[in-house]
Amino acid sequence: MMKIALAKGRLLDPSIKLFESLGYDLRGARDSRKLVIDDAAHGARFLIAKPMDVPIYVEYGAADAGIVGQDALREGSVNVYEPLVLDYGHCRLVVAGKPEYQNAEWRLLAGLRVATKYPRVTRQYFTARGLSSEIIEVYGSVELAPMVGLADLIVDVVDTGRTLRENGLVELDEIFKSQAAFIVNRAAHTLRVDEIRGLIEKIDGTRTNADERG
Repeated sequence: MMKIALAKGRLLDPSIKLFESLGYDLRGARDSRKLVIDDAAHGARFLIAKPMDVPIYVEYGAADAGIVGQDALREGSVNVYEPLVLDYGHCRLVVAGKPEYQNAEWRLLAGLRVATKYPRVTRQYFTARGLSSEIIEVYGSVELAPMVGLADLIVDVVDTGRTLRENGLVELDEIFKSQAAFIVNRAAHTLRVDEIRGLIEKIDGTRTNADERG
């Protein structure tokens, strides 16, 4: 079976719909307790994993391919192919903080504490700009950190920015834009080249058809 890892969370439903549009049977995939779904008719096994884990499964060959956000892909710094972006799951990774930082030159402040689920990318951003910072890795609601004094700033993904606003935070800078990407294990790309290429063409075809309908 070809093993395909799908990220939980906001990308799961559109990823399921994508494969269902290709005829795959993913009944039960929306059940958060079910982590493996087999489609014997198509010779496919789908693995439902946390977003940060999907690139790892693909890099080490536990999955031949996967769909994950580019934010998780860049944070993981994994050695995989990224042959296709999928035009859904659009978001941005941003630096945010309390409104008083918006009008101040926060880049000149020393010893800023920054809470994030993306410590690697965050460290790269601040180091590349020569900014003084202490990176604090958190795993839950990052927006809480400035409210309780854990951190001065946060780095997190935003879509509409509503969550920031509801928690009294403002966007200070954009680090990069992100969307869903189809990734492939390097060995599988060689050993299963026809299957992988065929799947990529089918996925790309769904996007072309959607554009034509639009």
